[in-house]
Amino acid sequence: MIHIFHLRRNVWNRYLSEFSGTFLMVLLGCGSVALGWNSLAVSLTFGFAVFTAIMIFQPISGAHINPAVSIAFAANGDLEKEALEKGFSIDSWWMGRTSYAPTTDPSDWILTAPGPTTWNENQYLPHGDGTPLPEHPVNVGTPRPATVSTYGITMILFVIGICIGAWWAVENSTPEEDLSFLPYVTLGVGVIWTLIGYFRYKMQRQMADTPTSLVRSVAVGNPELVGQVRPSKSGVLRVVVDGHPNRVIPNCVHYHWSYEVKIRERTTNSEGKTETREYWRTIREDDGGVPFILNDGTGGILVKPSTFKRTDMGQYLKRWESNHADSLKKELGMEFAARLFTGGNVIKHRWTVYALRVGNPVYLVGTTRSRPQEELQNEGLDGTLQNTLLEVVGEDAPGVKATLQRGTELANLGRMRSSFEVMMIPLCLTIGGLIISLMNL
Repeated sequence: MIHIFHLRRNVWNRYLSEFSGTFLMVLLGCGSVALGWNSLAVSLTFGFAVFTAIMIFQPISGAHINPAVSIAFAANGDLEKEALEKGFSIDSWWMGRTSYAPTTDPSDWILTAPGPTTWNENQYLPHGDGTPLPEHPVNVGTPRPATVSTYGITMILFVIGICIGAWWAVENSTPEEDLSFLPYVTLGVGVIWTLIGYFRYKMQRQMADTPTSLVRSVAVGNPELVGQVRPSKSGVLRVVVDGHPNRVIPNCVHYHWSYEVKIRERTTNSEGKTETREYWRTIREDDGGVPFILNDGTGGILVKPSTFKRTDMGQYLKRWESNHADSLKKELGMEFAARLFTGGNVIKHRWTVYALRVGNPVYLVGTTRSRPQEELQNEGLDGTLQNTLLEVVGEDAPGVKATLQRGTELANLGRMRSSFEVMMIPLCLTIGGLIISLMNL
């Protein structure tokens, strides 16, 4: 409720600023006309009024200075309310600039986790009475997805429909149409889908079948760990997305951001018809991280995220969209490059950041190894706690793929499908495509 109130307060500030800006322009501009001033004086007065309104109210509302535009935004269903219903909050939506932040995240805690005020100063120590966190697999177990869900039934009907449709199209096609390629397309889609399902199945089985270790008793090897991100002696990162001071994400231990532009191209086909194509192109991106402490309630262990090749930070943390670049120079440069290399126009800019932050839940499978003595001395660790002598890195082992994911095991497995839905349904499409292809020979 506090967040919603904050949104509403910001909205009324913008409405008030638009009213004031419009009032200023009408008072000065129309007032000069009413006073019978000459054309030059009226023009200068209007220009001065608009300039003043923009300089004062642009940081607040964007300075539409046009009731029709402002009313159109308000009558359009209230953009902030619409965003909240879709699971996003909007910080600003004026002057073509919008910033989105998810209000719900499937990779976040399901059960309540301890807050920073309850943490020990030494993040390697157990939390509270030393029992695992409420969402640890020791307490909640390992969930198993339903064998067949609504998704599975829908996909079964889809596969049957595709196979029957491909067979009917081939059987009823004329020699001029030549639809004999459809069975092979069906077979190809089935093979690709099956391969993707196979790798997803292997990942799921690794997560579901690997027993979760407790930090206090973890040994050198390839453990599965679930816990909470805590800061290490390396501190945390203050991520400045694309170098802009208004796009800052604090308290990060691992991040990835990207800057994309949306390009609109107009082409003319062989028949002389104009076709329009829009697509996003990545211009810049960056990632990084610092070591952090994974604390599962029984103790903390050092994790080095930069060593993991497979990372999943879940849903994006924040996204900024704009109709224009950060500066006129960048806007002109981007437009020139788009016209030169693609023949299109830049119509939108987008910055997106994914991050693993302090307090977030984390699941990982990695390799534990002894820490260098120099690191232990620099941190002032005497080896009293066994977990302080080890660190987790993203090294694979035979039959074990090192992964680092935002979210607990409960949250990650809760979004997965059963082995039947992941493997058998695409395999049925492959078999159906193969049978139709053989019948077509």
